[in-house]
Amino acid sequence: MSMTDPIADMLTRVRNASAARHSQVEIPSSRMKLEIARILVEQGYVTKYELKPGEHGDVIVIDLKYGKNRERVISGIKRVSKPGRRIYARKDTLPKVLGGLGTAVISTSRGLVTSAEAGKLGVGGEVICFIW
Repeated sequence: MSMTDPIADMLTRVRNASAARHSQVEIPSSRMKLEIARILVEQGYVTKYELKPGEHGDVIVIDLKYGKNRERVISGIKRVSKPGRRIYARKDTLPKVLGGLGTAVISTSRGLVTSAEAGKLGVGGEVICFIW
């Protein structure tokens, strides 16, 4: 087994499934990935997600969302903080994605939140990924 970043793996699976116009994507489950899936639903990037028992532990099944002419809702998704290089943002320097059109997911002491929520809570944290 290669030492890869499971969060980057999740984001890559979602990005690839969206590019290939798949209706859903399966991802091995973890608490962090469930939180990212929750934010994707809250922000309107995907329709829903559910936890299902898989062959080797639980899997998260994410239903992808498309526009009326099958145009992608997720045009880009990028891992920011990686295991080799952690990226943190203070509460006064929270990142904006595409001038506020995208979403930055931040791991704070209050759990995983968007950068807008982190600003409201007045907390900073590790910048997990950008979605636009």
